Amino acid sequence: MDLGLKGKLAVVTGPAKGMGAAVTLGFAREGADLVLLGRDVDAIGPVAAQARAMGVAAEVIRCDVTDEGACAAAAEAALARFGRVDILVNVAGGTGPIGKTGLETTAEEFDEIVHLNMRGPFNTIRAFAPAMVAGGGGKIVNVGGTFGMRGRAMRLSYSSSKWGLRGLTKSFALELGPSNINVNLVAPGMVDGPRFREKVVPQVAAQYGISEDEAAARHASDYALGRVSTDEDVAAACLFLASDRARQITGVDLPVDGGWAAL
Repeated sequence: MDLGLKGKLAVVTGPAKGMGAAVTLGFAREGADLVLLGRDVDAIGPVAAQARAMGVAAEVIRCDVTDEGACAAAAEAALARFGRVDILVNVAGGTGPIGKTGLETTAEEFDEIVHLNMRGPFNTIRAFAPAMVAGGGGKIVNVGGTFGMRGRAMRLSYSSSKWGLRGLTKSFALELGPSNINVNLVAPGMVDGPRFREKVVPQVAAQYGISEDEAAARHASDYALGRVSTDEDVAAACLFLASDRARQITGVDLPVDGGWAAL
C-alpha cells in the first residue's frame, strides 16, 4: 500500500536503534525526508546513512528532548533546512527502575523517568506543532507502552509515565484537531530484541527454572497471537498513523502487542 508519504518531512526522536531505527527506515522506504533528533549524534549516523542510501534527505540534529530550548532550536533548524514539518514521531524514552516496587523506588528515580517519557514529547510537540499549524496540518505519533494501559507491578515509574503520555496525547488531539493535526499513540508490548533476549528471557528462565527457549515461548503464550512483537510491527503502526490513510483517526491508543492489553 502506498501511504502517500513521499516528499513529506518526518521528525523522529530516538532514531538510533530498535523501534526508532525501524521507524526511521520505514519512512525512508516510503520516500519521506527526515530530521533525526537525539543526544548521541554518532549513534544516529549509521541509520541516517542507511536512509540517505534510499534516496531521501536525513538531517541529524543533536537534541536532548527534555530540554525545552534544545527542542525549540531543533525546530528552527528543521524549518531552515526544509521549510516545513509534516510528521513528528516521539520514540525517545526510557524504562526506569525494573524489579522495584513503588515503595522501593526513590523519588529521584520516579522523577527521572516521568520527566523523560512525558516532558520529552511535551517539549517536542510544543516546538514542532506550530509549523504544522502554519502549514495546514500534520500528524503526531507518540510511542507509549502497554504498561500504560493495564499497569504493571514492579514497574510503577514507567507505567505511570506512559499513562501520563496517554493523557498528553488525548489533550493535544483535542487542542490541535481544529488545525487538522492528528495526535495518536502507539503502545508496544514486549518487543523482541536485545533487551528481551538478554534481560527478560534470562530473568524468566531463572525464575521458573526453565531454558531460555522455554522462557521466550512462555512469554509469547501470554499474547492472543502467540508471538512477541518486532520493531517492524511497531514501525508499521507508526507509519500508518502518520499517513493520510489515518486522516480520520485521532486521540487513539493503538496497542501493538499481539493481543494483551486490549483482551
